[in-house]
Amino acid sequence: MSDRFITSLKSRKWRWLYITLAVFLILVIAVGVYAYQKRDGMLMGAINKAKAKLQEKYDMDLKIQYYAFQGINAVQFKNIQLLPKNRAPLAQINDLTVSVKLWPLLFGDVKLGEVIMDNATVSLVKKDSISNYDFLFKKQKKDTIENDNPKQNLAALADRLLKNVFFKIPNDLDLKNFELSYKDDSTSQRIVIPSAVIDGGDMESKFLLNDHEAAWNLTGTINSDNQECDLRLFSDKKEVNLPLLQRKFGLAVSFDEISFRLDKANRRNKELLELHGQWGFKNLKVNHWRISSKDVIFPEAIMQGALNIGASSIEVSKESTVQVKDFVFSPYLKYIHRPEKEIFLAIHTDKIKAQDFFDAMPVGLFPGLDGIQVEGHIQYDLNFALELKRPDKLLFSSKMDDRDLQVVKWGEANIGMLNTPFTYTAYEDGKPMREIVVGPQNPNFTPLDQISRYMQISLINTEDPFFFKHKGFEEKAFKLSIVTNIKEKGFKRGASTISMQLVKNVFLNRNKTVVRKLEEILLVWLMERSQQVSKKRMYEVYLNVIEWGNNVYGITEAARYYFGKTPAQLGLGESIFLSSIVPRPKKGLNFFDWTGHLKGNMLRYFNIYGHIMTKTGQIGVDSTTSAYGFYEVVLQPHLRAARPAVVDSIDTLDMGDDPLLFDDLGNGAAVDNLEGVSLPKTIKKMSHPEKQDEETAEPEKHKRSIFDKILGRNKEEKEKTETETTKDPKKEQK
Repeated sequence: MSDRFITSLKSRKWRWLYITLAVFLILVIAVGVYAYQKRDGMLMGAINKAKAKLQEKYDMDLKIQYYAFQGINAVQFKNIQLLPKNRAPLAQINDLTVSVKLWPLLFGDVKLGEVIMDNATVSLVKKDSISNYDFLFKKQKKDTIENDNPKQNLAALADRLLKNVFFKIPNDLDLKNFELSYKDDSTSQRIVIPSAVIDGGDMESKFLLNDHEAAWNLTGTINSDNQECDLRLFSDKKEVNLPLLQRKFGLAVSFDEISFRLDKANRRNKELLELHGQWGFKNLKVNHWRISSKDVIFPEAIMQGALNIGASSIEVSKESTVQVKDFVFSPYLKYIHRPEKEIFLAIHTDKIKAQDFFDAMPVGLFPGLDGIQVEGHIQYDLNFALELKRPDKLLFSSKMDDRDLQVVKWGEANIGMLNTPFTYTAYEDGKPMREIVVGPQNPNFTPLDQISRYMQISLINTEDPFFFKHKGFEEKAFKLSIVTNIKEKGFKRGASTISMQLVKNVFLNRNKTVVRKLEEILLVWLMERSQQVSKKRMYEVYLNVIEWGNNVYGITEAARYYFGKTPAQLGLGESIFLSSIVPRPKKGLNFFDWTGHLKGNMLRYFNIYGHIMTKTGQIGVDSTTSAYGFYEVVLQPHLRAARPAVVDSIDTLDMGDDPLLFDDLGNGAAVDNLEGVSLPKTIKKMSHPEKQDEETAEPEKHKRSIFDKILGRNKEEKEKTETETTKDPKKEQK
């Protein structure tokens, strides 16, 4: 009885399940039959709705000569045209057949199943400032509200974007004769895809540029259902440049192969999307005058790992790695968008062969290091954390373990040359001025022990107080430079040490490239680590080569030019003055009045650095006579300005503040780095950012794109801007 009852219950359970499924199936069939009968009307309604939307939002007409269903889920279109009002036609497609997958459609997702397209053209045209594609960049009210929403979920946004991309990639594609062209007042490009095929996920396509000027192949696999892909883009010919970048920005880029692979997209929850994959390239060649004067060749690189997108953050995971030849390092990057904007950066390497690091450097990027040979191992860690609204809380730590590193052979920049007499080429505005022999053969060369002690200590205090203690870099100065520049929203302060200035002057060319500072840092690190050149010799060379005025180089010429003295005869005041003009040597004469004495607003500078040198015991108390030698500084008569028609007595007595003048003097290193010294309150409150770096400073006329800011339109335009700035003193002051 019991078994029969249980059996009866089971049979009833299955019976109700069958009935439910049957009802559901009948409903689906009924809906399908109804939709099939009404599908032509639904299709017409959808097309009319699309036309109205394009007309209302984008002022664009959509014309379709013929459309009809083909089979159950495919629609065929003929002669489709997109026509922006009062602009050139945007697109035309002769024949297009599209099918969608039914199952995702039941849940509201439009996923392409098969696409067949023949003879299609897309023409992007810009004449003057009017284009037929500007609607793509217009912000809609809805978009603006969504972008400004503080609670916007970045993970959900990225997930929607990823799904939209893969849903628009069909499982099967047969494309023939597709043309994409771009034309503006100065550029014209055309890309033709004679054939593109996706068959069961396998993809193969070819891109032709300007009638076989260049040809690229795109091959690989795409699984739109699982949102996975593995693609390779490569050229039939080697060293074929991407034309638009070259003609628009003067940037020549070519490669043998670029690869991209998306392994999986993990949706941990609504607030975390993990994208795992890999990208890489082979023989990437770049040429631009702002990057390097030569071709820069990146032989091969592979990056693999994960990109984690959170509700309000984007992160390159710590498990990610980058490999260039045999050199491997782990990068970490995280940006938090809210509640406050924060940036985290870290770089880590295991203990590696030092030569692997130098072998991995792109050929042509750092010319001074070409051919260098080293022995030993290195291990490096960088940690950086910044809250943009609270830059004073900056975390910056850079640690290099290079205890057994040895330089066996120098590259093009032969640091060992500093120990012997050599010829130094002085440059001005990137052009060589004259050659100077740094050695006893030159009568203007002065050994360090024959230079006034006042001169030696004054310049150290103003330029690099810890020169004889640090190893080429001052971490506190780097942090202060970053904090100051973020607060000022521009480059207002540098962190160059004497070692860095020496390397830049002696070994680096004057091409103002964006990577020259990196080359400078690498050379300083090797110079200081090798200890092949003593600190005293570095300082001796530095004093004998730096500029002190118009065609005035080295301490001997400077002492003779301004005061008619030898370096050994320089007093405290004269030494402080010469130290003050090193950042902007051509303005040296501007600080004297017509009598040959220093203007009154220079006294504040003398009091600051004189007080520092007194408190630290570098000069005696008796040296404070006459305001640290301020009144003893007298310019040679033939350099003095003409006596003015009306002599203003305040010229030589003015003790007021002149921020613009004071900002021109020194870099404030001693004031900022001085520890354990009690300074007057008036001095502690004063600060004056270092001169703007000649490599990055340039007049800003208008907002520019990121390509313009990094690369510039072209070299000629950059040179024209610099020429106009030099001719117009007001622009230079600005």
